[in-house]
Amino acid sequence: MAGRFVPRTTAVPRQQPVPEVSAAPQARVWTPPGPLDLRLVLGPLRRGPADPTYRALPDGTFWRATRTPAGPGTLRISAVPGGRIAGAAWGPGAQWLLDGLPALLGADDEPDLFRPRHRLLAMTRHLRPGLRLLRTGLVMESLIPSILEQKVTTDEAYRAWRLLVRTYGTPAPGPADPLFGSYGLHVMPDARTWSLIPSWEWHRAGVDAKRSATVLRAVRVARRMEEAAAMELPEAMARLQVIPGIGPWTAAETLQRSNGAPDAVTVGDFHLPGIVGHALAGNRNADDEEMLELLAPYEGQRHRATRLIMLSGRTPPRRAPRFSPRDIASL
Repeated sequence: MAGRFVPRTTAVPRQQPVPEVSAAPQARVWTPPGPLDLRLVLGPLRRGPADPTYRALPDGTFWRATRTPAGPGTLRISAVPGGRIAGAAWGPGAQWLLDGLPALLGADDEPDLFRPRHRLLAMTRHLRPGLRLLRTGLVMESLIPSILEQKVTTDEAYRAWRLLVRTYGTPAPGPADPLFGSYGLHVMPDARTWSLIPSWEWHRAGVDAKRSATVLRAVRVARRMEEAAAMELPEAMARLQVIPGIGPWTAAETLQRSNGAPDAVTVGDFHLPGIVGHALAGNRNADDEEMLELLAPYEGQRHRATRLIMLSGRTPPRRAPRFSPRDIASL
């Protein structure tokens, strides 16, 4: 008698433990070249209030879990007396993270190149002297969540990132801190694990087929994507946009973080043109073309200009209700 057919499936690891590492961290202390506000600098890495890869604690300590070229790593960053920054790191990627700590905190950034032409930007820069543009040197960790944020509400995107990283990522190396709450820090999945996530799990996370297909195309060439971290902005933008489904918006959002690109202005955003138009010209109905015209005096520093506008609080009052999230997982 023929046996019952059992379909073959590829097992996808879920929350596999990282290799055991010493509980004692590696450490370094670094003195920044000027004022440094850790919250402002590291804030763009946070993907929602419950991001499993990032924590900002009430005592001013910041934790970051990521996947480096040397393997998973956890980095703790805090300010110490004397205007210095203390870093401690765990896991196979610990040394890589500590070596990159200055760049992460904007050591390669050149804020003095920015020349404000509007009073609003001059005032905001004066009030926020600790703003520097970070550089992670890692493309995929910013590219994947940026893809998840395409054409959906931030709440939908944050939920998808949270569910997928917690389910398919790995617990971060280092201490288990009760301040992290019910869920500890996690390192995002590697490229192979992303590629093995079944379609129904993307659906359960609320990710439609277009976005999941874009992620899958990107992880298949993850090494080529990571090379963009060492490229100049035009070449890096072109490299990322080779992937169908990755356009100027996604590429800019990624390179702002991975490359610390001060001119990676986000084109194609639903809200940003109106915010820039309102702040610089009193025109809340500005489109991308008008936004770029207003930012033209800041060419080379247009991303920094938009960061300062967002920090100024000069945003137009809301005239319509927020978009309602789509719950595709229940379909």
